[in-house]
Amino acid sequence: MEYKYISHIDSPADLRQLQVNELPVVCAELRDFIVQSLSKNPGHLASSLGAIELTVALHYVMDTPEDKLVWDVGHQAYAHKILTGRRDRFYTNRQFKGISPFTNPAESEYDAFIAGHASNSISAALGMAIASPEKRVAAIIGDGALTGGLAYEGLNNASMTRSNLLIVLNDNNMAIDPIRGGMTQYLVDITTGKRYNQWRYKVYLALQRLGWMTDSRKQKVQRFNNNIKSILSNHQPNIFSGLNIRYFGPADGHDVITLVKILNEIKDYKGPKVLHLITQKGKGYAPAEQNQTIWHAPGKFNPETGERLKPEPQYDQNGELIPQPELWQEVFGNELLRLAQDDPNIIGITPAMPTGCSMNIMQRQMPQRVYDVGIAEEHAVTFSAGLAKEGKMPVCNIYSSFLQRAYDEIIHDVALMNLHVLFCIDRAGIVGQDGATHHGLLDLAMLRPIPNMQIAAPINDDELRHMMRQAIRMKGPVAIRYPRGIAATAPEGSATLPVGKAQLLHDGNQIAILSIGAIGNHVIEAIQGLTEQQQAAVAHYDMRWLKPICHDTLDHVGTHFQHVITIEDGMTDGGLGSAVLEYFADHHYTCRVTRLGVHDQFVEHGKPDELYQMLDLDPESLRRTFTSFIN
Repeated sequence: MEYKYISHIDSPADLRQLQVNELPVVCAELRDFIVQSLSKNPGHLASSLGAIELTVALHYVMDTPEDKLVWDVGHQAYAHKILTGRRDRFYTNRQFKGISPFTNPAESEYDAFIAGHASNSISAALGMAIASPEKRVAAIIGDGALTGGLAYEGLNNASMTRSNLLIVLNDNNMAIDPIRGGMTQYLVDITTGKRYNQWRYKVYLALQRLGWMTDSRKQKVQRFNNNIKSILSNHQPNIFSGLNIRYFGPADGHDVITLVKILNEIKDYKGPKVLHLITQKGKGYAPAEQNQTIWHAPGKFNPETGERLKPEPQYDQNGELIPQPELWQEVFGNELLRLAQDDPNIIGITPAMPTGCSMNIMQRQMPQRVYDVGIAEEHAVTFSAGLAKEGKMPVCNIYSSFLQRAYDEIIHDVALMNLHVLFCIDRAGIVGQDGATHHGLLDLAMLRPIPNMQIAAPINDDELRHMMRQAIRMKGPVAIRYPRGIAATAPEGSATLPVGKAQLLHDGNQIAILSIGAIGNHVIEAIQGLTEQQQAAVAHYDMRWLKPICHDTLDHVGTHFQHVITIEDGMTDGGLGSAVLEYFADHHYTCRVTRLGVHDQFVEHGKPDELYQMLDLDPESLRRTFTSFIN
């Protein structure tokens, strides 16, 4: 589709050739382009719709790419991608070998920093501002990222520097779900002081034009102003001003002409500063405005009607509706509710992901026993530790790639005291189109060395339910990791095994295959594709528990097989393959071990099937590998 403006904007330099009164049309075109594109190629819709005007204004005022824009939570940045030379490739967004789902310096000089996890923009931008004081640097933080502790560490450090950092606060009161907690109300309170802030800003400009407001006087005036405001209104100082970070706003984040005016006025002010913008997630597209959580990433949809396109229902030969299989997170959410109904000590904790991890199932029934702590993984873990210390049974659900952010807390605050916390680790392994920042490939290797930690990975839905029931009755920290997507259905008559015991799924006499977790289903499919004679050569063990690992199985395999293949949906260094090699070495078994998994690399974005094939972990690749080892 041809657009009057954006079809001819190949860089921000082209944008800056326009008159400021043309920018609202540019914004409208960007909004339509994003809606039309994402209706066919799904992505993060609502966040980017809410950030269009601020994106256009920043690129219009700042001299990018020399000036730096550091995005926090990269799904705000679709308009940024379109304006910076990726419009014609935007249809490949999140696709295998297509453009990155988030900002990535390897992809574009306009992407100043990688942005997959939240709350890092202020710290990164501050480092850039100090390293390159001749450049303007802006951190754009939004979608709940200000609930993360790292953001406050960055603010604290910024307050102590002479950098000219600009922090743009994209305040939409949302992460994926609505933001909960005191910071939300605090920003509302700032918003209610809008007239006062605008009056103060105008007085400041007048004094500066008269030469009466120097940088040295500014801090003294700020402190005096904060003290007077506290005395007269019995109100605490603005947190930003209290840190000696100049505060501007709140302003309408969808008034692009006013945003340009404000940015032109403040862009060269000395010292750190915050521009507080009020925006609406999903702005300009009615379905996304009305249900921001669903339209955060809605999948394919009809852009005209707003109807989300779902798979057609399937019916059996008798005309009966075939029920849709459960997603892994739904298995978790439904089982958690059942467990919580039986055990009043169970408390659910999630860092801003109640819908994504399906803890909202328990939250709807027992809101007083579920805590959404915001984008604050470290706090989620230590908060869980405090609950456990006083006898509660915390179930802390964190996506695998986000668990990395709480590694010290897992060690220091949970494992060291052997506290009984159940970590349910969603989105483990290959996640898909969100790419390297979101794949959950490190959890097995990351958690295995921690003393007292117990680690399990189910192969199907029944195993997840059974492991959760076991974990509630265990002592000490327990981690259960499972992938994204549809959960494999357990076969009829599946056995329920004790903690630390592996299960023989297929017997054979030449090679032993040891898998852990859902990738074992790829092994099952690969074995089914072998000839009858080849199948007789292959033994397949579902290890189920990485720690404690099943010594009986390893002793049997070490004694009876010359070749062993380990398969895991994670890093080969430190995971199942490493654990097997260590055990065999310690017990003097001489088996030849081949480790299959992800070898010392970050994995790009793409559909899981495409990525498994690239990594030779899809069923067909595994079948060829097995065949090559059979005599």
